[in-house]
Amino acid sequence: MIIDVHGHYTTAPKALEDWRNRQIAGIKDPSVMPKASELSISDDELRESIESNQLKKMKERGSDLTVFSPRASFMAHHIGDFQVSSTWAAICNELCYRVSKLFPDNFIGVAMLPQSPGVDPKTCIPELEKCINEYGFVGINLNPDPSGGHWTSPPLSDRHWYPIYEKMVELDIPAMIHVSTSCNACFHTTGAHYLNADTTAFMQCLTSDLFKDFPTLKFLIPHGGGAVPYHWGRFRGLAQELKKPLLKDHLLNNIFFDTCVYHQPGIDLLTGVIPIDNILFASEMIGAVRGIDPETGFYYDDTKRYIEAAKLTPEQRHQIYEGNARRVFPRLDAALKAQGK
Repeated sequence: MIIDVHGHYTTAPKALEDWRNRQIAGIKDPSVMPKASELSISDDELRESIESNQLKKMKERGSDLTVFSPRASFMAHHIGDFQVSSTWAAICNELCYRVSKLFPDNFIGVAMLPQSPGVDPKTCIPELEKCINEYGFVGINLNPDPSGGHWTSPPLSDRHWYPIYEKMVELDIPAMIHVSTSCNACFHTTGAHYLNADTTAFMQCLTSDLFKDFPTLKFLIPHGGGAVPYHWGRFRGLAQELKKPLLKDHLLNNIFFDTCVYHQPGIDLLTGVIPIDNILFASEMIGAVRGIDPETGFYYDDTKRYIEAAKLTPEQRHQIYEGNARRVFPRLDAALKAQGK
């Protein structure tokens, strides 16, 4: 089985974006603020948006199951207040839940949290619990920078985040550390802000002892870990100077990386530097990079091709494609076993 652990609902029907634009307008003019009930998207519209996009590419490329969450750039936690984020998160999560019910063999949900700058993260817990306990989601996306590129929140090692971590440990779920749109002109959203955040999250964990407090906590750092694999020697050296344990003991029981790296040398580096047990297959298809690579004639985000071409054993490929995902997402493993898979 090939499990893609990084999929977003980037192809949601346009009615969702239209409703969001009305909600944003309603922040300044409450008289035009829409109600959640005013958004109407039929099952047929959901089917069409998936069958002609994600599901079509999954079949073409040979993946079986996508771990599916709301569109990352649409989270935009810096817009409005907690009430705005709460309503928006609930709507987006419900759509992903409906997709997972329409295509139970192909999609399973991961929750967007209703984060808001300066607001206690514990306010996210009701939505988190609903998604896990009622929707059957298997993880969450955690934004380390709800301010949208200004980094006003404490680092991930701060006790500020502990209510989320305590709930993650209780429910046995991982978090993908994923920022949203950058509203800072210095940082292009997908080319700089995302990769900066991946690298920053890793370094925040390296400089702390977070996993002593939460030894079973699991973070998935996307986009191949940003700069981390490429500068592994730098991080090893910094950990040494900070008198931290070896990285394999300090972080690699808790931090994992995905394969959203869009060229062969990048995947070869990732699989050559990071232990195979810490790499999970992912593509983020129909995401940040949607074009065809003129050097290969294939889509950049067709990442299965890179794994197949990498110097890996069949056992290592199995771990990347399936085994590691089942271990990092215990609720995913349980859901698959319930289906006889």
